[in-house]
This record gives sequence, C-alpha cells and structure tokens, in this order.
Amino acid sequence: MLELAKLTWLEAKAALDARTVVFLPVGCTEPHGPHLPLDTDVTIALAQAARAAAKLESRGVRCVLAPPLHYGLTMYTDGFAGRVTLRPGTLWALLEDIVSALEQNGVRRIVFSNAHLEPAHVKVLRGVAGDHAVVAEDKARVLFPDVTRRRFAERLGDEFKSGDCHAGRYESSIVLAADPTSVKDAARRELAPVRIDLLAKMQSGVDSFLDAGATDAYCGDPAAASAAEGEQLVDTLADVFVESIRETWPDLGA
Repeated sequence: MLELAKLTWLEAKAALDARTVVFLPVGCTEPHGPHLPLDTDVTIALAQAARAAAKLESRGVRCVLAPPLHYGLTMYTDGFAGRVTLRPGTLWALLEDIVSALEQNGVRRIVFSNAHLEPAHVKVLRGVAGDHAVVAEDKARVLFPDVTRRRFAERLGDEFKSGDCHAGRYESSIVLAADPTSVKDAARRELAPVRIDLLAKMQSGVDSFLDAGATDAYCGDPAAASAAEGEQLVDTLADVFVESIRETWPDLGA
C-alpha cells in the first residue's frame, strides 16, 4: 500500500489517476477513558483503511493512503482535558478542499475511512460525500461507508450496536491490536463496565459524556477487550469497506 505522504512528487504523479482508490482516514483528538490515547479514532481509521487497501491490492486494485485527519467535531467530550474540536463548517470546508486537491491530481475515487462516531461529525461526512456522489468525468466521487448504519453496525458486536462503546470493549480491542504500546493496559484491566444507554440519551437531547454519565470519558466494558477481538474487528471493518467499494465501482473488478 502506498502512503501519499511518503511519496516523492514523481511517485505521486505515477500513482494517482482515475482508477486509484484513495483512502482518507478521519479521526479526532479527544479523551478516550483513562486507558486509551487521544488519537484512538485516528488509529482505528488508519487500521481499517490499511486492511481494506491490502485486501483490494490483493485483487489488483491500486490504493493510496492519504495522511489522516486528526481533528473533527468533538462536542461530546467537552469538559475533558485534551479535547480539540472543529466547527462543523470548518470540517466541511477542510474535507471539500482535500477532495478538490485530489481531483486536481487526477483522482476520481475517494473513500472516507472514518472512526469518530459523534452524530454531528458523521453528519458532515455524509453531507460532503452526498455532494460528491454523482459520477462525472472531471470530478471525484466520494464514498463514505458509514459503520453506524444498521447493515454494517450489526456485524460489529453487541457493544457497538448498543452505542455504549466509547473507549469500551470495541475500541479498546482495536487499539490493542493496532497500537498496543499506546494502551495503559494495567489501568484498562481495572475499569468497571459503564452502561449509560448513550443512544437513548442522545435521542433525548443529552449532548455530552459528562451529562450522560460517562464521567471518566468511557462507556462499555474496556476490561473485556482483547487484541484477538481487535484483529477480528479490523478485518470485519475492512470487509465493510471492500464491499462498499465493489458496489460503488464494479468496474474495478475487485
């Protein structure tokens, strides 16, 4: 898999064309409990994109991994140290500018690999992808495989489906698999499960983890996480991306 940031301009010129699939990993910088780093969502976004790219390349599809976005909309972690948030319009403009720049390089197939699941953040990604969903010879099409959609969420385990998965078993397992040295594992093993019924509270208007009852910036069951489960989850996430790409661009023969 080619990493755009590591290429020379001549290598980039050779790699970027209308058939290349460019993955843009999208995460954020925000608290993830006492045990996971602030860049947890970036780690997950990179892991699922890299695994999906490897699966596609084994089928003869050229893929390029763009540098990840480390910032998004992080309203729910307001009140915790380390949170860095953008405004919705800033995120939208940033994504639009990246898409436009890639278009100028001849790219016509862009995939948002997002791992930050806050509703307002996801809404922006859906909107930008929707604005770039029409096929045109001189424009890039943007695909956003949204793992919060039921058809995908049902494949990611009970904790993910419940919504109580911020820095819980789901995310902790993936980070244990993808970036184990960043996990404060002794602290993780001592954490009690936290059930806050986050989806219902979001629907009722609660707009922060503190108000929802996640006073240590996590919910779910991080102590139950494992690297083995994380590997399985990354593989499932990658399959979601590959299936979405094959549906969107059947001409790739992937």
